[in-house]
Amino acid sequence: MKIAILSQDASLYSTKRLKEAGEAQGHEIKIINYLRCYMNITSHKPSVFYNGKPLEYFDAVIPRIGASKTFYGTAVVRQFEVMGVFTANESQAISRSRDKLRCLQILARDGIGLPVTGFAHATQDIDGLIDTVGGAPLVIKLLEGTQGIGVVLAETHQAAKSVIEAFRQLDANILVQEFIKEASGVDLRCFVVGGKVVAAMKRQGAEGDFRSNLHRGGKAEKVKLTPEERSTAVRAAKSMGLRVAGVDLLRSNHGPVVIEVNSSPGLEGIESASGVDVAGKIIEFVAKNAVHGSMKDRIQY
Repeated sequence: MKIAILSQDASLYSTKRLKEAGEAQGHEIKIINYLRCYMNITSHKPSVFYNGKPLEYFDAVIPRIGASKTFYGTAVVRQFEVMGVFTANESQAISRSRDKLRCLQILARDGIGLPVTGFAHATQDIDGLIDTVGGAPLVIKLLEGTQGIGVVLAETHQAAKSVIEAFRQLDANILVQEFIKEASGVDLRCFVVGGKVVAAMKRQGAEGDFRSNLHRGGKAEKVKLTPEERSTAVRAAKSMGLRVAGVDLLRSNHGPVVIEVNSSPGLEGIESASGVDVAGKIIEFVAKNAVHGSMKDRIQY
């Protein structure tokens, strides 16, 4: 089978591992920098070009789209879909998960556990916004932030007001969420492939930091999930329409709550912590399901 990995950088761990795993299973793997692709949008013979040549021979595509390049990256993925090529994650599902507000609204609609969340842009009723999530301490997030950037823990009501007012001055969209104190700076990354949790890890934030992102100095180790945690992760990925997803959970007093669903989850941390060949699991899933016209996205909004 001929599989394309859409990635800006062939040297990234996740990209290299997918290539190695694909070749180990006997597939022909090519890494394509999607930012260097251009498209012929026509009803007769839609195509994607790379280095001046049409990419017409792939059976499947594995998107590894950077958060800052979502618009163009999903356009390239969508063009492959128009051409009838199977994609590990469809363009609509990637876009859905990248919009944090849309993601939370869909998860809420489907009854999946979430931290109590408020959303605002230029509200004058800051006190009311803070009260919607139960007051301080609370977490304030920039809607466009990634990897823990733009996430602030406000421990008092006055601190929360000051941060919200500062973000308003930047004309920024913000989320406010209840602070899950009992999580103690620990979250769970559940790696879902084809409707199953294939690996999981527990991430602990760096000393003095409530954020557990590995990019910010957090540490990871293998963890055993409860049946409820597994079910929540699988349901969250399904709600987004993602076939491959990293679902981040917190252990709260009212059960597991989802804080993020990632459409291009990194492989290094999860493979190191869990000891699972996650790249191999992804390739196996893609190879099994790469049939034209199969598994169409039917998620509402």
